[in-house]
Amino acid sequence: MRLRHLVVSVLLGLILFVPYAHLTGQTTGKISGAVKDAKTGEPLIGANVLIEGTTMGSAANMNGHFDILNVPPGTYIVRASMIGYQTVRMTEVRVSLGLTTELEFQLPDAAIELGEEIVITAERPLVLRDLTATSSRISADEIRVLPVENLQSLINLQAGVVDGHFRGGRHGEVLYLIDGIPVTDMYTGSAGLMLETNAIQELEVISGTFNAEFGQAMSGVVNQVTREGRDIYEGEFSFNVGDYFSRNDDLFSNLGSIRPSNYYDVQGSLSGPVEFVPNTYFLLTGRAHYNEGHLYGKRIFLPRDSSDFRSNNPDEWYIQQSGDGRYVPLNFEDRASILGKITIRLFGSDKADIQYMHQRRDYRHYDHRYKYNPDGTYNYFDRGNLVNVSYTRVFSPSTFSVIRGSFFSNNQSSYVYEDPYDSRYPDYRRRQQTSGAAFLTGGAEDLYSNRETRYLTLRTELTSQITQHHQVKVGFDFRQHRIRINNFGIRNDQSTGFKPEPVYFGRSHFANTILRPVEISAYIQDKMEYEAIIANIGVRFDYFDPSANLLLEPLHLGRDKVLEPTVSEYQISPRFGIAYPITDRGVMHVAYGHFFQVPLFDLLYLNPEYNINATDPFQVGNPGLKSQRTVQYEIGLQQELTQDIALYVTAFYKDMRNLIGTEVFDIGNGNKYSQYVNRDYGNSRGFIVSFRKRHSYGFSATIDYTFQIARGNASDPNDVFLDNITDPPRESQKQLVSLDWDRRHSLNFSGTAGEPGNFTVTILGSVYSGLPYTPSLFGSRLGRMNSQNRPWNINVDLYAQKNFDIFGLPINVFFKIYNIFDRLNELEIFSDSGRANYSVEQQFTSQPRGINTVEEYYTRPDFYSTPRQILFGFGVSL
Repeated sequence: MRLRHLVVSVLLGLILFVPYAHLTGQTTGKISGAVKDAKTGEPLIGANVLIEGTTMGSAANMNGHFDILNVPPGTYIVRASMIGYQTVRMTEVRVSLGLTTELEFQLPDAAIELGEEIVITAERPLVLRDLTATSSRISADEIRVLPVENLQSLINLQAGVVDGHFRGGRHGEVLYLIDGIPVTDMYTGSAGLMLETNAIQELEVISGTFNAEFGQAMSGVVNQVTREGRDIYEGEFSFNVGDYFSRNDDLFSNLGSIRPSNYYDVQGSLSGPVEFVPNTYFLLTGRAHYNEGHLYGKRIFLPRDSSDFRSNNPDEWYIQQSGDGRYVPLNFEDRASILGKITIRLFGSDKADIQYMHQRRDYRHYDHRYKYNPDGTYNYFDRGNLVNVSYTRVFSPSTFSVIRGSFFSNNQSSYVYEDPYDSRYPDYRRRQQTSGAAFLTGGAEDLYSNRETRYLTLRTELTSQITQHHQVKVGFDFRQHRIRINNFGIRNDQSTGFKPEPVYFGRSHFANTILRPVEISAYIQDKMEYEAIIANIGVRFDYFDPSANLLLEPLHLGRDKVLEPTVSEYQISPRFGIAYPITDRGVMHVAYGHFFQVPLFDLLYLNPEYNINATDPFQVGNPGLKSQRTVQYEIGLQQELTQDIALYVTAFYKDMRNLIGTEVFDIGNGNKYSQYVNRDYGNSRGFIVSFRKRHSYGFSATIDYTFQIARGNASDPNDVFLDNITDPPRESQKQLVSLDWDRRHSLNFSGTAGEPGNFTVTILGSVYSGLPYTPSLFGSRLGRMNSQNRPWNINVDLYAQKNFDIFGLPINVFFKIYNIFDRLNELEIFSDSGRANYSVEQQFTSQPRGINTVEEYYTRPDFYSTPRQILFGFGVSL
């Protein structure tokens, strides 16, 4: 097995690296342009173009053209000079990921125009000539003035994104990168690490088709690039506190009083040169964040409390209440992260980067059943780490290579008590004491989960501007995964002598299973830039070896399992995008691509030993699953309407095949199990209309409208299995229906007013239609799947800040208001009414056997959006 991986790697390396001497990951951009004589317009051959504060630069060729490659995203000053001509400096030159910033220098004759060098302020164009697919790029400065607390919130505000679903795709179809290194947790499909806002230089969100350099994604890419230390010392520190201020305290308990300590956020960063070590720079960032949340339980009961509600006479009920009556937060988040980065400029433009990031997150999910027994529900713990070492070798101004090696790990745990032998784990029958619409008066969740995903990555990248019109990229990637899973239940009953003990049973319980799948990929891509057309054309190769055993025959009681090793799989996917300038103020683009993705490891490796549960329905994974496939098309227009306003229109279509579903089997005694198979399908289509106004006359604004239809035969890979274990079983969906995230209408808008660097106010809002749901009553469907929609939602946030200079120290005072109007947006609803505040079942529900009323049970604070939250803080810049 290892020999096969080695042979594949060597062959790919020879094929790719012998013919070509150029590769790049999309962590940098490019500056191109021309240097001309201001009077005659003739090209100035040999003119020097340099980026101030760096060693990066180029010389103009025979046509006066120059290219500066491998420029990190940011804002720069670029200087053009030549003997006999006056020097011209161009300020506010912004470079973005994967794009070309075009400049034109016109140098006056020094003999004619004597005096100081000429300074010109560059203006970022509203229409990007080389944008061949839909993407958003948000700089650190832009993020600072937005009312967002993390990058995930910012991603969800992008056109075409619905709660992490990109253009109608399923969860887990997005590639997350930090400085060119994948940080997607392949087991869940979510981001294993996410940069804090104070560490980021630029965020790129690709929601349409994407180039061949990106793999293992079918719907989108989130590309995060960190800052670097510079020649000067820079530091920032901010602190803010806040709380919820809601008029709906009858719905949200324990929000009546103001407690600023319920929320705090501390951030800091420091960067600059390393003393006594020449050409070495550092960046250090950190953040501590705590939010107690807005959903509480009341500790009336403890998990081990025993009550008896069997009598029909409530006066004869026995109720043990050992709780202290305190409120307990049930959707809190306690998060901390730290990032350190060392940049060493070795010789010429060569450099090495060493980076370490750690992120910790502790949290809970609200469970309505445990409102009066809050200690019985799960606690969740995430721990992520990234070590990244890279070396950039610059062979010439037109050619450079990058080699990266990285280690990534993500550990996720969930349990009620950390020690599975903890005597506080109760008899599981405590959860059966109440009945009907009653809160639990004892008991606790009894599953213990611990899972760690690791991978080692080696990436070799090379880039060269072969000619003025062709920039070719080639890349190679090897990744060795290691997955460790330790899931079990906890039993405390007569079989264990009434002492808690771990037991292995059910859907996903298996002890310390270790799996080591392997990925190998390569791509080649050419970016062709002509005056009349810009094209990105490439092809990608992906290889995957699951390194597991495949079940050949269905499981059956009394029959041995028939297994064989899995076989590897490879895919070849072509991609292209073309931008065609139709005028000097307008550009059209067309993009097309095939996108493949290995199924989530949870679907490949669930119950990898294929253990049988003879009494309860269970599931097994399938390491023989084929890659899921998406074919995407899009066509778009960028049009500058005025000097400061532009229109963007994009239409798209996605065809999704080979999606994962389930097939159900009988083990021989009537009990059922399911195995994942490639059976589901879907499609999405829509259009996006956006307006952008750059900052002028004291304000800037954006408006995005998205119309989107997302349809398929199933939203969840487990739908068929769940349909079969209902009582009675129901027929699974075969026709195309609206998917769970099919949001037809979305409108996002933002506006910033004021003077940057002094005082600014930002309004951020969204209006969107409700997601679909299936009408039902008492568990029986009343219509087709997802045939009705939840109510519309509206939200408006505000951020305001003012800068002061106190004794020469820049101070920034700010406040944020989330959900300004304290609107109760109905995110979840009762399926019999389509509303969050009323259920038809409520009027048919008798008094529960418990301590609460029917009305209390059907009051669901978790069905609504977060109430109004106000934060106040200050920041200091050094």
